[in-house]
Amino acid sequence: MKKILLLILASISLVAITACGNNEDGNNNTADNAEVENDVADNEAANEEKGTITFGQTPWSSTAPPTQIAKQILEAQGYEVKVEHVSQPVIWEGMKNKEIDFFMDAWLPYTEATRWEEYQDDLVKVATSYENAELGWVVPSYVEEDTIEDLIGNAEKYDGEIVTISEGAGIVNISRDLIEGYNLEEAGYELSPSSEGAMITVVQDKIRKEEPVIFTGWRPHSVFARNDLKFLEDTKGFFQADNVYVLSYNGIEEAHPEAYEILSNWSISIAELEAMMQENEQEGTSFEELAAQWIEENPDKVDQMLGE
Repeated sequence: MKKILLLILASISLVAITACGNNEDGNNNTADNAEVENDVADNEAANEEKGTITFGQTPWSSTAPPTQIAKQILEAQGYEVKVEHVSQPVIWEGMKNKEIDFFMDAWLPYTEATRWEEYQDDLVKVATSYENAELGWVVPSYVEEDTIEDLIGNAEKYDGEIVTISEGAGIVNISRDLIEGYNLEEAGYELSPSSEGAMITVVQDKIRKEEPVIFTGWRPHSVFARNDLKFLEDTKGFFQADNVYVLSYNGIEEAHPEAYEILSNWSISIAELEAMMQENEQEGTSFEELAAQWIEENPDKVDQMLGE
């Protein structure tokens, strides 16, 4: 744990020292500069020996904190770590082809059931990040509707729109099945796919005006910390709470045994993730900095991951 913090601080210090290199007191810091540079150089040499780990990271805000935490922990253990920012289908295919090593945000057994059925012979569950992650259609608590059935006959009230994220996500596919199962298309509703950011912008604008809105939501997400919301009851069971897993490909244990062992001990709470996501949005704190803070504040968890 101490090694991780020292290496993270060393990297941050080197950037700061370089930025201030023309300071008139720079000569007094020569020894300190050399020590920091040596620490970073030693870590870079270790990276070459351990090899490269590649994470797939979706645009979902819930994926960023775990990915950044894992990245920093593995870097401190001597790995070079890359993060590919791509869509979920690309990540799963990338893991199958062993071009991507880990994905920190797989919702199973329900949300990604179809995709898991396709890839289950090629992929493995490395660890459970957190359990009982709720998802479904969400509305502000000030609207009267409490169930999916309550939406029937009220399409005009909601402009016939369910705002959602981009195509390819399990929550979007389930929403299409739900619309068919409840005959909501005949009732005047349709999905409006967009990015997560665009969806939340629409939602926040509607809530600011105290207008009705339906969107696809999940926890952890900072939107629940900012607003008084409720999940519409889905009596037909299209949406069910999931566990969220770290995934990799068959053979990862042999390809990168130490990284596999470290991430097999990974876990985090929904409350922790929502707090990080909220600070990122409200304070502008980067997920890289928030990850470093989490590592510093959770030495027992990090030591458990490292087997110490």
